[in-house]
Amino acid sequence: MQDRRADFALPGAQSALLFETPAEIYARVFRALRPRTSLPEFRVEFCRFANADSFIRLEDGRVHVRITDLLEGAPAPVQEALAYILIGKLFRRPIPRLYTHRYRLYLNRRDMRRQMHLVRQMRGRKFVSGPVGKHRNLEEVFEQLNARHFHGLLGRPRLGWSRRPSRSMLGHFDPSHNAIIISSIFDDPNVPLLTLEYVLFHEMLHLRFPVDHSGARRRVHTREFRAAEREFPYLKEAKEMLKKL
Repeated sequence: MQDRRADFALPGAQSALLFETPAEIYARVFRALRPRTSLPEFRVEFCRFANADSFIRLEDGRVHVRITDLLEGAPAPVQEALAYILIGKLFRRPIPRLYTHRYRLYLNRRDMRRQMHLVRQMRGRKFVSGPVGKHRNLEEVFEQLNARHFHGLLGRPRLGWSRRPSRSMLGHFDPSHNAIIISSIFDDPNVPLLTLEYVLFHEMLHLRFPVDHSGARRRVHTREFRAAEREFPYLKEAKEMLKKL
């Protein structure tokens, strides 16, 4: 089995990367992307974020970079790739695929995914209202769908309604907190029950078919997922109803 750490190995000429500080890496990448612009001061810090997030901003001639502490021990080429991504976004420059691929490949490693999962569990806060809404009970709908489509074998996660009736985020499954959150727009007797059933069924499929990780790719909706989704009765009608919400 190939050791993926070799993807981040440094050939001789690039070994100088190993001796650069994070601020020096960002300064070098800045010069490469904006050679005619005077070099600002860089401040780079690693922070205890709940996710693998990183942020950059330019303020008063100084560039502030805040990086998840999950990457504090990342190889120098990965730090360089993130620098190209963040500075490219800051100045709306196209980011070479080489760097996005390298960064995604590192985050997609099994050990990194395990660390990110644990960090989200320990540091993240998840508001879950509970299944009982003003008009509908998610637990009842879940058990009906479970019996109908999963032979009653799907373990029930935490269920809750969103705080606001979102029309853009109709539902989502959070594997780190084992929770399904459904938009409270469906907690309304005037909204067809079929739409709620379909959205909840879709999120239940995420329990049944976890995200597939391969190399730098992260596939949320696999072929198996899509095939199972097509088995939902009145699928076309449900989607048409959702368009009218």
